[in-house]
Amino acid sequence: MYTLKKFIQYYAPYKGVFFLDLVCAAAISVVDLAFPQILRTMTKTLFRESPEKILNALLPIGLLLLLMYALQLGCKYYVSYQGHMMGARMERDMRQELFEHYEKLSFSYYDQNNSGQMMSKLVSDLFDISEFAHHGPENLFISLIKIVGSFVFLFMINWRLAIPLLIVVGIMILFSYGQNRKMQETFMDNRRKIGDVNASLQDTLAGIRVVQSFANESIEKEKFQESNERFLLSKDANYHCMGRFMSGNLFFQGIMYLVTLIFGGWLIAHGKMQAADLAMYALYIGIFISPIQILVELTEMMQKGLSGFHRFLDVMETDPEIVDKPDAEELQNIKGHVRYEDVSFHYSDDEVPVLSHVSFDIPAGKSIALVGPSGSGKTTICSLLPRFYDVTDGKITIDGKDIKDLKLTSLRNAIGLVQQDVYMFYGTIRDNIAYGKPGATQSEIEEAAKKANIHAFIMDLPEGYDTFVGERGTRLSGGQKQRISIARVFLKDPAILILDEATSALDNESERKIQKSLEELAKNRTTITIAHRLSTIRNADEIMVVADNGIAERGSHDELIEKEGIYAHYNEI
Repeated sequence: MYTLKKFIQYYAPYKGVFFLDLVCAAAISVVDLAFPQILRTMTKTLFRESPEKILNALLPIGLLLLLMYALQLGCKYYVSYQGHMMGARMERDMRQELFEHYEKLSFSYYDQNNSGQMMSKLVSDLFDISEFAHHGPENLFISLIKIVGSFVFLFMINWRLAIPLLIVVGIMILFSYGQNRKMQETFMDNRRKIGDVNASLQDTLAGIRVVQSFANESIEKEKFQESNERFLLSKDANYHCMGRFMSGNLFFQGIMYLVTLIFGGWLIAHGKMQAADLAMYALYIGIFISPIQILVELTEMMQKGLSGFHRFLDVMETDPEIVDKPDAEELQNIKGHVRYEDVSFHYSDDEVPVLSHVSFDIPAGKSIALVGPSGSGKTTICSLLPRFYDVTDGKITIDGKDIKDLKLTSLRNAIGLVQQDVYMFYGTIRDNIAYGKPGATQSEIEEAAKKANIHAFIMDLPEGYDTFVGERGTRLSGGQKQRISIARVFLKDPAILILDEATSALDNESERKIQKSLEELAKNRTTITIAHRLSTIRNADEIMVVADNGIAERGSHDELIEKEGIYAHYNEI
């Protein structure tokens, strides 16, 4: 019921279309119910009159029926077109809401969830929700009108025959309810398994170059086959439940005809029912069974839709761990003075500390460098500054303001990040540079490219700034992608800069070129550099060695060499 209540809320913007859709659905049902009653009335009245009276009445009756079916035509068109569009708009709204919520979720959510599963919720789940959003209420409404209307007329024709039929329907409802609960479990399992298939596919395609370089296509084939087979087994269980459900309902429908014929014949034999009424009864049984078949199909659709919506709610009700405070303020007039005050951090699902009591100060415009073994916490220190994660204890300030008291957008706009693993969006070089400042002019983009020493290369390309980079920048070398990412940050023009091993994956020649760009970028900015090669940080104002969950050594290059500690050991390697 909770899931249904949440689902109904998405009809609110389209309640006008929704109620008119139900009115049209009711009109369609009434027309279907009216014909047998008109036929029964004419059989007992008009068709017993003289031929002349019958012929005179046929034209107005025909016109009435034509009007009824024209009305039904218009209603059916509205239901088929506007009803489906209502469902499609709801699907669009949910997809947009889900996408926007994905963007709000913290890094910790992405650490724990697979992107293939997330894509499954965004695409296939929402399609089934859309189908149910349209067909669910409409088919339920039509079916209820036809079932109730048919029973009313069945009782009017002969109440004795209607009672055993009502008992059969009651048993049928109990049977359907039991099967329905089993189907719900199998549909939920289907959702999870198709998500696994999407996850396997996404993982293989994203790493296809690694797969082929190791000639491991057979391994990926086996992995995909395994998830694909699990989905098939889930479908097998699902269709097994559906088979019992649909065949059972078909059996009960046959029992209705059986009861009508046998008990109806017994009533005729005892003079308690006319043969013409039994024929009319069979006609109404046909109208009665049609919505039952619709309800059977609706049950499958409902289970698919609601299981998908349940997964949708699981995401929508996951609160972002990092949000603005109600009274959060904008970070303005930034000087760039950064201070870490007794900062400790551990991941929410792990009590093992990553950082313990880390404190340091970076005056505005100065630079520090972080060195240390992999896993020591260097990247974590940097990730805490833009609040990709929140500190467990202590605080971080910028210009004396606790970053938790600042609006996330203004905080992150003040920080530029250049990483080792550069992400290129599918599009042109211009699009990727302009990502640093949406709406930037061509001259601004070119100026940023010149500062990153990539402009000349771009102009040598046949399509210049309109050159497509390919998926994840596959048409560019590592150095070219890195310089484009630097141009992106130049365009953003942040007061604070984080360089996370920005040159460690490059060859020596590319590193020398990019190091010049990075030095230009770091001028007059507060800079934190995570270094792989010590030669790139010799001129930092302060170097910190991160080890054992904290700062093990700190000082200038020369001071640390004199200490003959961890840093000096790294320098000798």
